[in-house]
Amino acid sequence: MNWKKIAMSFLLAAGLPLARNAQAQTTYEEMEQLTVNEQITTVITASEPVRFVDISTDKVAGDQPIDNIIRLKPKESGHGDGEILAIVTIVTERYRTQYALIYTTRMKEAVTDKEILLQERNAYNNPAVSMSTADMTHHARRIWNSPAKIRNVATKAHRMVMRLNNIYSVGNYFFIDFSIENKTNIRFDIDEIRIKLTDKKLAKATNAQTIELTPALVLEPGKTFRHGYRNVIVVKKMTFPNDKLLTIEMTEKQISGRNISLNIDYEDILAADSFHADLLEEE
Repeated sequence: MNWKKIAMSFLLAAGLPLARNAQAQTTYEEMEQLTVNEQITTVITASEPVRFVDISTDKVAGDQPIDNIIRLKPKESGHGDGEILAIVTIVTERYRTQYALIYTTRMKEAVTDKEILLQERNAYNNPAVSMSTADMTHHARRIWNSPAKIRNVATKAHRMVMRLNNIYSVGNYFFIDFSIENKTNIRFDIDEIRIKLTDKKLAKATNAQTIELTPALVLEPGKTFRHGYRNVIVVKKMTFPNDKLLTIEMTEKQISGRNISLNIDYEDILAADSFHADLLEEE
């Protein structure tokens, strides 16, 4: 990930101020300072997914191995104690923070593990995020625990039944709640879950097109089940023509593995807007 090249364009697009008035200015001396050493990896953990990171100089290398973790390490030795190597800026879905990275020649003084504390977070309305992952997960969990309201959308294959339970429209997203009943005694080891738009008459179409969709969230990470399975997939709100189906496909890991797909008609997607929001507002 080349953070340096996209830093300026992100700041402009996101509306982050490039200059502050005198009352709002912050110097590196006022920032939280993290001591670093080239022999030590400094791991910074955020409370939610990190959307953007900028390291102000090339003296420090960094990467983002998972959504809420940043790793930093000076590229070389030869710096003096107290030398400022870089300022690191971290922007999550709902806040941003900055740290001054200060070099130390003493390895035992280098910070190895840093959690972004509440008082270090500056609230930020990220225009690229219409719903935070935390809020999305909260809504999805309530839907997952709710009774099924849809009874007539299902698929049967390999002595399994895949059913659509609910569709909710929340903000800019559709929350699709589905379940699988496995009527065999053979455990199903999930290889992948895919969601896509497919032609209704795929077999007869001369120019059939399948569009793969990337879910914004898959609630349950579990990879195996024996008899019963339920999950909620969140996708960006969309419209599609009546000759298309929204398809959720689950495949098994084994070479001769089973697969099952659930086709959701556009009319069922439209019905999502008619569902009452009381479920999502309950505490």
